[in-house]
Amino acid sequence: MFLLRLLLKNAFRHRLRTILTMVGLVVAICAFGLLRTIVDAWYAGVEGTSSTRLITRNSISLTFPLPLNYAERIKSVQGVTGVSWSNWFGGVYITERNFFPQFAVEPASYLALYPEYLLKDEERKAFLLDRQGCLVGRKLANQFGWKIGDRIPIRGTIYPGTWTFTLRGIWDGVDAKTDESQFLFHWQYLSESARKRRGSAADYVGVYVVQINEPNNAPVISERIDGEFKNSLAETMTETEKAFQLGFVSMSEAILVAINAVSFVIVLIIMAVMANTMSMTARERLAEYATLKALGFSPGFVVKLLFGESLVIALLGGGLGMLITLPIAANFARAVGTLFPVFMVSHTTMILQLLASVIVGLVAAAWPAWKMSRIHIVNGLRHVA
Repeated sequence: MFLLRLLLKNAFRHRLRTILTMVGLVVAICAFGLLRTIVDAWYAGVEGTSSTRLITRNSISLTFPLPLNYAERIKSVQGVTGVSWSNWFGGVYITERNFFPQFAVEPASYLALYPEYLLKDEERKAFLLDRQGCLVGRKLANQFGWKIGDRIPIRGTIYPGTWTFTLRGIWDGVDAKTDESQFLFHWQYLSESARKRRGSAADYVGVYVVQINEPNNAPVISERIDGEFKNSLAETMTETEKAFQLGFVSMSEAILVAINAVSFVIVLIIMAVMANTMSMTARERLAEYATLKALGFSPGFVVKLLFGESLVIALLGGGLGMLITLPIAANFARAVGTLFPVFMVSHTTMILQLLASVIVGLVAAAWPAWKMSRIHIVNGLRHVA
């Protein structure tokens, strides 16, 4: 307890310098945590995937659809226990700024493949019975203030016209990693309307979602599915849901690398600032450390004083930075809306923030502690004069 009081008094002996250093630490640790959270949010779709789901798409590109009759053939493949499909809609709600994912799905089979969507039984039933009904995630409903029974008009881009849906259900995620920013409606409703405009072109889907019995058999089952449609007019590419999501993340890999680099550069900069503070502290107390050695204190005690003071400043500043990260991240999540379906400061990020604070404190004190431990008593006392 005595040592802690001594360290606190030493740390705030030059109050302005210490406060300014701590402010820098708060900003750096907060920025580090926020940037790490952005990277985590980019990978949120990957973390929320299931190992028992595969995605089958056109081998050429996602923009090329697959025939509807593939569903029964996929279902007959050994190891497949369930099949559904979805189609990207790409509509606009009021303004282009209100972006959120919209999918036309086969309702019964699709919901069966996504048990992480927690939906009340009466809402599920109402959605299944209403051809113009829709489901949304809790985050999306909260963002626009939607309630059960609301009529939601969406202007089509890929599929022209104004499409009006009735909100029949709002799902909650089974955990924080579950995407609650999607908008789902009946594929049959889209198909019937498209058939009036384009005839047989309506009998196509974007991707198939395939449930398998054993995750370890995913590569084998994927080969079986793709082999079923080899040399057909629409060959397929089947991969795990995680690999499918990683394909989208990889498009932004350069951005993610840059964000990661910036987050670590920030820590290095504050480390240099902290090291300068500790070097100034050591030079000012040269005579004090020499006196301590003259009184019989070991060089190790001097080292402990410098490292302890540096860690106290680093942990106080880092701790405040960690606390401030939480409300800033919450406000950032509200500001970006559905751009990041899952945006939360993870325990891993907070551990990294704490670790960064400790490393900054240790590294900043290393050089002055080494110098002060080797100082000669006579030279140090002469410094008084």
